[in-house]
Amino acid sequence: MTEELTKYGDFEGLRAQAVALRREGLSRRQIRDRLQLHNNVLLNRLLEGEPAPEWTKRPRAKDDLRARARELRLEGKTYDQIQVELGCSKGSISLWVRDLPKPPRRSREDASAIARRGWEATLQRREAERQETRNAARQETASLSNRELFLAGVALYWAEGSKSKPYRRSERVSFINSDPDVISVFLAWLRLLGIPPEQLKFHVNIHETADVPEAEHFWRNHTGAAASRFGKTTLKKHRPLTIRKNVGGNYRGCLAIHVLQSADLYRRIEGWWYGIVGAALSPEPQIRT
Repeated sequence: MTEELTKYGDFEGLRAQAVALRREGLSRRQIRDRLQLHNNVLLNRLLEGEPAPEWTKRPRAKDDLRARARELRLEGKTYDQIQVELGCSKGSISLWVRDLPKPPRRSREDASAIARRGWEATLQRREAERQETRNAARQETASLSNRELFLAGVALYWAEGSKSKPYRRSERVSFINSDPDVISVFLAWLRLLGIPPEQLKFHVNIHETADVPEAEHFWRNHTGAAASRFGKTTLKKHRPLTIRKNVGGNYRGCLAIHVLQSADLYRRIEGWWYGIVGAALSPEPQIRT
């Protein structure tokens, strides 16, 4: 420090310059560069007791929560009680109030009840965050061009549709899925390709212990297809030792969609897919924004 003062001159004179610059609104870095100081300890001494200008203070999104958490802690609230009221994590609460006195101990039953409410509040907050993220993402794809739907349909078919194998040649467009939304997108894609309704055949695949008539009725309504377009339902035999999770009122099995006379369409789908693969994997991908 003495060597630095010898280099920079009188301490009081240097402090007067630093304080004057600080009051002009300069940041620490600006003062350091203006006075050509390279010793942070000396700079701290020169600016001791001098508040930073407002523009250098970073606003913190959780300042209000922190202030409220401290108020609740001073009222004798536990971390769990503060979490219930504010919906923030106990880790953050601990950082905000750790210098404050601890409230008196509570009974185990009271502590458990408060902890449960705190966890429920945390789960609600997390679910709200999930929904906010999902809704924001949904807006990003709320509208599709025909080409975007076309490409999405090609990828969807190649992920979920039947494919010809070297050991089992079958150039036929068949698609099966249990998700009604996936079925809707696939049917929209077929309409985009100009496939007429009379070229489609449907089959329900479902476990024999389910409500088969209700499932058949659901898929007919969902697709809007005539009953004559539905073939015989395929029933999966019940195995008593198997623990099934796809049960309940929302279980409606899978819907298989077959496009009749579709060998040429299958070959085009295969070509479209490998065109996408080639464009994506080429050294200079042919991607248009």
